[in-house]
Amino acid sequence: MNPTPRERVPVLVVGGSLVGLSASLFLGRLGVRHLLVEKHSDTSHHPRGRGNNVRTMELFRVAGAERPIREAASTLAGNHGILQARSLTGDEQEWLFKEIDPGGGLARISPAGWCLCSQNDLEPVLVRSARELGGDLRFSTELVSFEQDADGVTAELRSRETGERHTVRADYLIAADGPRSPVRERLGIGQTGPGDLFHNVSITFRAPELAEVVGDRRFIACYLTNPEADGALLPVDNERDWVFHAPWHPDQGETLEDFTDERCIDHIRRATGALDMAVEITGKAPWHAAERVAERYGAGRVFLAGDSAHEMSPTGAFGSNTGIQDAHNLAWKIAAVLDGAAGPELLSTYEAERLPVARETSARASARSAEHSHPGYAPTPGAGGGRQRGVLTVALGYCYPSGAVVGADPELPVVPDQLRMTGEPGTRAPHMWLTGPEGRRSTLDLYETSFTLLSGSDGDMWRTAAKGAVQRFGVRLNCYLIGTEPDDDLAPEEGADWAEKHGTTPEGAVLVRPDGYVAWRAEGRVADPEAALAEVLEALLCRT
Repeated sequence: MNPTPRERVPVLVVGGSLVGLSASLFLGRLGVRHLLVEKHSDTSHHPRGRGNNVRTMELFRVAGAERPIREAASTLAGNHGILQARSLTGDEQEWLFKEIDPGGGLARISPAGWCLCSQNDLEPVLVRSARELGGDLRFSTELVSFEQDADGVTAELRSRETGERHTVRADYLIAADGPRSPVRERLGIGQTGPGDLFHNVSITFRAPELAEVVGDRRFIACYLTNPEADGALLPVDNERDWVFHAPWHPDQGETLEDFTDERCIDHIRRATGALDMAVEITGKAPWHAAERVAERYGAGRVFLAGDSAHEMSPTGAFGSNTGIQDAHNLAWKIAAVLDGAAGPELLSTYEAERLPVARETSARASARSAEHSHPGYAPTPGAGGGRQRGVLTVALGYCYPSGAVVGADPELPVVPDQLRMTGEPGTRAPHMWLTGPEGRRSTLDLYETSFTLLSGSDGDMWRTAAKGAVQRFGVRLNCYLIGTEPDDDLAPEEGADWAEKHGTTPEGAVLVRPDGYVAWRAEGRVADPEAALAEVLEALLCRT
């Protein structure tokens, strides 16, 4: 490795798929200069990974990317639910669930909503958004090797177009390099979990006649259960382009070459029940469903995110969403350390918070596959654990009982049985609408680039405390007084009580992290707000 690096960047991101690109977007929003390298020449061309849950869309909303993502996803905006059927032409049909948000109740707890946007449509939006923020994204560039020391990481990169090699020096490396992560292997980090669950071949095809067969059943996916031709059917445009996931059994000697166009066409016809339908195969790609979680989320100055840290069954679309949320958690912590506001020990809370979430979520994803009888998945007896609760508790309700929080209940379940949006430390801060000089905003819109202190009737004392903390720690911290008095910054919508919503009193305060999680809560009047806030920030920022 060249001992004299040609480039110097604070952060090197390895991997330019959904998680790596999201990391680039989030780092860019925080003003962190970085370099992203991706070995492939372009973003994904295959329609996959389409389910973006409400928490992910909240993060994209605050990052300014929600609108272009929804524009890219407009074709499938009317698709909802998962249908299970022996065929599309028979009578044996059942909606596993018909609406993602029945009754529209989600609007009470979030300013965002689910979004069905395939990876091939989402990734270009993330590329544009990241580059608009100054992100240096280089495709056809691969990581050859890396070494780290106490002060940083030295990486050797190679252009796959020219073969040229050069070295880069970074403070930190984020490995979003997929389930077979060379970085994880280089670090010697093992994995836990049952391993491979099932294998599929994802077949893209064109069949205009299928739209008439499907009719008005605007599903996200349809699990077709004909034992002689099972699989999952997914719409691409609801008209002529579709995807079919056919079970693949490499353990029985089946190879990818066995999936000829003729075999795929016959399988699709028999699975859908449209035996005479014209089908044109346009592409094939293997994929593997697995349940594995890394034993550690990094080593030294190198961190794992996304599939390099965890693999999950696709049912529920938890995998990519968990990875995007990994990247968001890590980005603000790296930014705080690079700013000098936080000590490097803050980065150890990334693993403390995100690893338990991955373990719980991956287990729930496998259980949901068993419950839905996902084509190709034959769980061992007893797997699945019975009928699963709604996905919102997993997607939106995950908690951090330990990590960069003060006052969290250590017995707080990582994924609760019921959604907890009551302002407890270690939980996602509640959503409520506020009005102010910039118009109507959600409380969640306040959280991204800084810590945020919300206060009420003792607001002047808390505002003074916040100013003192900024001067003392150099931390990014905004303070908002919420109420209807002239000196208040934001007013809750009529009938709403911000203090009650956040589990405190008008004399108390709530400190929220840049990722929208409650870091600490004062549930009533505090004798010395400045001293109390200083003590909390010392602990949160690992300055003690």
